[in-house]
Amino acid sequence: MQVKLADFIRDTSEGQEAQAILRACVHCGFCTATCPTYQILGDELDGPRGRIYLIKQALEGVRPGAATQQHLDRCLTCHSCETTCPSGVQYGRLLDIGRTVVDARVVRPMRERVLRATLRALCTGPLFGALLNLGRLLRPVLPASLRERIPQRRPCGAWPRRQHGRRMLLLTGCVQPAMAPNINAATARVLDALGVQLLVPPAAGCCGAIRQHLGDPPGALREARRNIDAWWPHVQDGVEAIVMNASGCGAQVREYAHALRGDPAYADKAARIAALTRDLAELLPPMLPALRSRLRPLAPQRLVFHPPCTLQHALKLRGLVEPLLRALGAQVQAFEDSHLCCGSAGTYSLTQPKLAQELRERKLHALMAGSPEAILSANIGCIAHLAARARVPVQHWIEWLDARMEY
Repeated sequence: MQVKLADFIRDTSEGQEAQAILRACVHCGFCTATCPTYQILGDELDGPRGRIYLIKQALEGVRPGAATQQHLDRCLTCHSCETTCPSGVQYGRLLDIGRTVVDARVVRPMRERVLRATLRALCTGPLFGALLNLGRLLRPVLPASLRERIPQRRPCGAWPRRQHGRRMLLLTGCVQPAMAPNINAATARVLDALGVQLLVPPAAGCCGAIRQHLGDPPGALREARRNIDAWWPHVQDGVEAIVMNASGCGAQVREYAHALRGDPAYADKAARIAALTRDLAELLPPMLPALRSRLRPLAPQRLVFHPPCTLQHALKLRGLVEPLLRALGAQVQAFEDSHLCCGSAGTYSLTQPKLAQELRERKLHALMAGSPEAILSANIGCIAHLAARARVPVQHWIEWLDARMEY
C-alpha cells in the first residue's frame, strides 16, 4: 500500500514504523474473514482492512472525527487478523500508533474520559482489591448487570515456602491477585512440586496493557520500566525465566523490547526481559514426566479449553495447552471458531459492553456444544468474562492441574 505521511509524523520513529507496516498491507481482505467485530457489525470500517484505511488517512493528514475514533475503539486488539494475514502485517502496532494520533485530535465525550481515566487508575492500583471486596459484600443487592461483573470469592491455597536451586520470577498482575488469587498460588505450588521456586518482587505490578489500550502509552512505559527495575537484580542473579500465567500480561511484556527500543537506559534490559518471558504453556510440557508422577488418580473429565487471543494470536502459542491436558488425563473437546475472541479483551467488556456480551454469548454457545464439565482458559479477563454467564465452572488450567497434584 502506498502512503504519503503528513509532516507532523513523517520523520518520527512512529511514522517510519507505520509507513513500513502500511506498505506491507496489500488490502487482500483475508483479515476481514476472521475479525470478530466485522462478523457482528458487517461494516468494512469495523474490520482490520477498514481500520487500516482510516489510520492511513489520519497519518496522511486527513483530520479524523468521532466516527474514526469509534471504529478504532471497537477493535478488540485480538490479533486474529495477524494470524490470518499472508503478508505479516503488524496490525496491533499500527493500531497503537493510529489510536494515539486520533486521540490527540478528537476530544472524547466527558463520560468516556471519566470512564477510561477511572479504569486506568482503579485496575492498576491498590484500590481495586478493596473495591472488589466491597462489591462482593453488596453483591446480593446490586442490579444483575453489576452483579455479574463481580466474581465470587474462590478459595486460595497456601503459597509454598521451600527454596530450590531453580528460580523463576512470577508477575502476579494487577487485578488477578484480588479477583482470583488461587491462580498465582496454584502456579507456585505446581512449580514447587517440580523443583522450581517462584520469586515475586513486591515492586513489580501491572504489565502496562490496561494503560496502553486505554490511551495512556506513556503510563504503560512507566509501568514497564518499573517492572524492569524490580526484576533486573534477579535477572542478574540468574533466574531462569519470568513466568506469565495471564497470557495478556505475557503478550504485553514480550513487547517491552519493542516499546523501549529507543530508550538508551532500558533498551538492552527490555530486550533481555522479553527474551526471558515465558507463558506456563511453554514451561510445563518439558516437565510432563515429573507431572505425571505427582498426579492423584481421578476419573477422566470432559473439559473444553478456551485459548485466549493473547495466547494464540499475540504470543503465537496455539495448541500447547490442549495436548498437555490430554496427556494428564483430561478429555479435551474441540469446539467451533476457537480462533475468535470471547469479548473480554482487557477492559473492552466495560468500554464496549454490547459487543462484548454478544461475543461472549457466541463463544459460550460454541464452548458448551459438547456438554463439558468445566471450561479452562489461560487469562484472568477471559475467565471472569465467561464465568459471569457460564453454566459450568470456569477456571485457569493451572488450577485444574493443581487440584490433581499430590503434594
